[in-house]
Amino acid sequence: MDIDLTGRRALVSGSSQGIGLAIATELARSGASVVVNGRGQQKTEQAAAEIRREVPDAEVTAVAADLASGAGADELFAKVDELDILVNNLGIFGAKPVLEIDDDEWRRYFEVNVLSAVRLIRHYLPTMMERGFGRVMNIASDSAVVTPLEMVHYGVTKTALLAVTRGFAKAAAGTGVTVNSVMAGPTHTPGVEEFVGELVGDDLPWDEAQRQFMKEHRPYSLIQRLIEPPEIGNMVVYLSSTQASATTGGAIRVDGGYIDSILP
Repeated sequence: MDIDLTGRRALVSGSSQGIGLAIATELARSGASVVVNGRGQQKTEQAAAEIRREVPDAEVTAVAADLASGAGADELFAKVDELDILVNNLGIFGAKPVLEIDDDEWRRYFEVNVLSAVRLIRHYLPTMMERGFGRVMNIASDSAVVTPLEMVHYGVTKTALLAVTRGFAKAAAGTGVTVNSVMAGPTHTPGVEEFVGELVGDDLPWDEAQRQFMKEHRPYSLIQRLIEPPEIGNMVVYLSSTQASATTGGAIRVDGGYIDSILP
């Protein structure tokens, strides 16, 4: 399938590293003009430069803004007025016993993982609907369905994101705009490497640590390995295309078969 996103403008929140950077890179590789976002200017500029090295003819803009707050979102809106493609990737995670998670921590997770997406959709969706084209994707997780004991607060926010997706998809019904969740499974990023180290010990060689993590903490994965970020980026590219025009309101899985159910 030949997917050409030339002429489309895309924003990927939280794209200075990891999954977000991979998504932004794959969108640029497919011809989209990409806005890279992170909290710090230097790191965001470095991410944009990395995409340009990977995709020499890429059109990339770096916008530093903390989208976990309304003020940070307003900074972004002042610099990026309209979009064709919005990817809400910004998110935080971490292991913590559920009985030790206080109110402030719960609020922080909702601000970053849920409300950041709501703010951006609320701002950009109306103009997409007016123009008759738009693609919104919220990067969710297998944890939205299989609540992880070691990070219940993270799982709950990703569950909420599925409902956010479905609700906004209904709001955009019949306009030519699609809204979907991409449910990423256990993915190989620097942050996950640290997380794996916390759970199985940071003194093990990486290959062994990964195998032990998958066996003990993600045993239902059918591919029995961590997903590589570009594999998620490829799904986002497809959902951003005109070829995906009949897919909306869905929770699309890139989870390595981890979720042990037929639906979603």
